Amino acid sequence: MSNFPFLSVLTVAPLVGALVVALLPRRSPDLAKLVAFGWSLLVLVLSVIMWITFQANGDRFQFRESYAWIPNWGVNFTFAADGIALVMLMLIAILVPLVILASWHDAESSKRSVPAYFALLLVLECTMIGVFAAADVFLFYVFFEVMLVPMYFLIGSYGGHQRQYAAVKFFLYSLVGGLFMLAAVIGLWVVGGKTFDWQALSQADISTGTARWLFLGFFLAFAIKAPFFPFHTWLPDAGGAAPAGAAALLVGVLDKVGTFGILRYCLPLFPEASRWFAPWALALGLIGIIYAALLAVGQNDLKRLVSYTSIAHFGFIGVGIFAFTTQAGTGAVLYMLNHGLATGLLFLVVGMLIARRGSSLISDFGGAGRLVPLLAGVLFFAGLASLALPGTAPFVSEFLVLIGTFTTNKPVAVIATLGIILAAAYVLWMIQRTTQGTLNPALTEVQGMRRDLSLREKIVVAPLIALIVLLGFYPKPVTDVINPAVKATMQDVGRTDPAPTVGSVQEAAK
Repeated sequence: MSNFPFLSVLTVAPLVGALVVALLPRRSPDLAKLVAFGWSLLVLVLSVIMWITFQANGDRFQFRESYAWIPNWGVNFTFAADGIALVMLMLIAILVPLVILASWHDAESSKRSVPAYFALLLVLECTMIGVFAAADVFLFYVFFEVMLVPMYFLIGSYGGHQRQYAAVKFFLYSLVGGLFMLAAVIGLWVVGGKTFDWQALSQADISTGTARWLFLGFFLAFAIKAPFFPFHTWLPDAGGAAPAGAAALLVGVLDKVGTFGILRYCLPLFPEASRWFAPWALALGLIGIIYAALLAVGQNDLKRLVSYTSIAHFGFIGVGIFAFTTQAGTGAVLYMLNHGLATGLLFLVVGMLIARRGSSLISDFGGAGRLVPLLAGVLFFAGLASLALPGTAPFVSEFLVLIGTFTTNKPVAVIATLGIILAAAYVLWMIQRTTQGTLNPALTEVQGMRRDLSLREKIVVAPLIALIVLLGFYPKPVTDVINPAVKATMQDVGRTDPAPTVGSVQEAAK
């Protein structure tokens, strides 16, 4: 199976599935849902086989494929995956079928085409897989931009209040970031030997001044996509307006393209520029942690609150990346995975609660746990995972980021720790105002609030809960895959771990 073209098949398969679903008649919504779900399960099965086939101690990039595209420009359809990309591909494969199940009735409630909705989800899966699998800079840029289109229509056509404003804002912010990247991609092609191949560019000799400008072009695009402060304002609007399933993919996966891009392109291709910009990046990460957490505390909209918590979490990931230690870097990548699981679960559960109440305002709830105790319990678990409670997967990530940062930059680690305290405030307060306390009499008059989790919804949340608990106690299968890729990236940057702490923290990660 090592010669099987996993990455190209995984990229094309959802697109074929989307075409099949889109061609189904609108009068057959259930068939469209079943076909989309079945196709996403096929992608999941192939991804699991690829994970099993991957050799953690083998070559840095595996499953490499390359097909000629535009020879005169040195552009190829080149795919390859290291441990970082592999983890993100698995996250996509896990989340998409669960999102499809969770979104079973979302399109019907919007009174728009059901097949189109699920076709858009599969197109989105295609572009997400492509952006993480690409090993050609131009191909990466193409997927980076095309990825905006299905999400734009998911928000603008199937979203809630102010969906068109949120969709346009999301598109414009990402498009501006893409223009910065395009300029940097063209510049990189000119000074890098007129090639877009990642491996060739990683060996290119680029002058210090040029490398810094190119770094900034890529970094701005990735900082907007992540998003990092001060480029974050589009996310609460998009996350608040998007359907819950689309929001789970937006925050759980799409935003990770920003941090993945920094690890894959900014650090290895521009090592000196990365070291030069690191203090500023750490400062932006810290501001994001504190600022977004404070804004989250004051939110009255559930989906906007979850969106702000994600901005704070991305601050931790940014700190972990630019701490330049294997421990912090492994924690950052693990955080990308665990944040996708925990926040994906939180968004989906919040969506279930909103669908029952018909409102996303926290003030319209109160004591809902008396009516839907199982749903309230899952919300409580998702909230505790989001604030990185020990025993949940995000705790391992946060611990590695903080301890890895502390070995090289103690003030940054200490300030970042304040985010943990604020996380407890906004998560616990949200839970207290929605599901705990005195029952809001208005809830008893809402028919939907008398329905607890259905079998379909239990199937959605159960795998995410299981993975969050499993990785919280036993992250070794994932860290074994991540560590070699992170070590190689740190070597590209020219940074090594402080000798006394390497062994102990790596053992703790296992």
